Amino acid sequence: MRLSRNLQDENLYSEINRKLIEHSKNKIDRDTVLALDLTDISKPYAKKMDFLSLVWDGVNKKPTKGYWVLEVIGANIYQDYLYPLYSELYSNYADEFKSENKQILKAIDTVDSYLKGKGIWVIDRGGDRKTLMNQLVSRNLRFIIRIKPNRYLNLNTPQRKLAKEIASNLNCFLKYQLEIDNQGYKEKRKLNLGKIKVRIPGIDCELSLVVVKGFSQEPMLLLTNVDKNPIIILEMYLTRWKIEESIRFLKQEYNLEDVRVRNYASLKNTVALLLAVFYFLSVYLGRKLKLNILLKKIYEKAKRFFQIPPFKQYALADGIYRILFNTKWRYSQDKKTYKIEPKQLLLSFMDT
Repeated sequence: MRLSRNLQDENLYSEINRKLIEHSKNKIDRDTVLALDLTDISKPYAKKMDFLSLVWDGVNKKPTKGYWVLEVIGANIYQDYLYPLYSELYSNYADEFKSENKQILKAIDTVDSYLKGKGIWVIDRGGDRKTLMNQLVSRNLRFIIRIKPNRYLNLNTPQRKLAKEIASNLNCFLKYQLEIDNQGYKEKRKLNLGKIKVRIPGIDCELSLVVVKGFSQEPMLLLTNVDKNPIIILEMYLTRWKIEESIRFLKQEYNLEDVRVRNYASLKNTVALLLAVFYFLSVYLGRKLKLNILLKKIYEKAKRFFQIPPFKQYALADGIYRILFNTKWRYSQDKKTYKIEPKQLLLSFMDT
């Protein structure tokens, strides 16, 4: 009853996000990738959940009922650590919803209020909206955004050109070999990269367009205000794919889409609590000396005996499940209660 009551606290999810950002802010440096992404929770058979919205069913290629989830995760291009910073479930039909742009800017402002300009915001296609880019520029935030080929840009003249036209005429002389690990199979691709100065019509800021040829049939187009080598820009963008794997991990290992609470605040809080669990797996576990032995035991308990997968959170989740599933609770005949150690199931990093 207490869990059900507190799960409806309208401020719980914002407090969890605040605590996670506060704990992570000293681990985020100037060039940490802040990957922002939108995913969804599909609930095609739900009828009485609050503010059921429409989301896109990628499997059946049609709209279905569900909710949107906005995630921000920090990552460094040369490290395996992930820093879950922000997670919010929302519905387009909720009373407080204004627009998707405002939801994204709310997440950016919440995270940046603690990071004070640190990090580089990396957003996939869909983030190349003029409104969003204008707001990022006005906030003096650095960003890398993959843009669509039909976006208009300016070169040295007021005349606008399609981004794909600029890319086709650009001499991409910088060569780079990329190795992609696809479920254990490593594939090598030879890429050609180029960079050119551009402007967005109506936004007074000089940007760089990084063109990557050879990654797919069409050139990859990355718009940025980060003054770095095109190879570094590409590696930072590719780092954001870690957030897609983390979302897949939460859906598979913790059955995120099986959430069945009906209250809107409870839904938001459940997703935020799951982010706290993910933070525990990604950051807290193994970083504390006292937990090193526990971490080894968890790996030993994992179902994947032959290999720890590159995304180690899968093995951790398996091991934790096996440890907790086999836990035996001692029953006290005198007090007619189960013996529970103090703070046994609390996440101490969330203590206030």
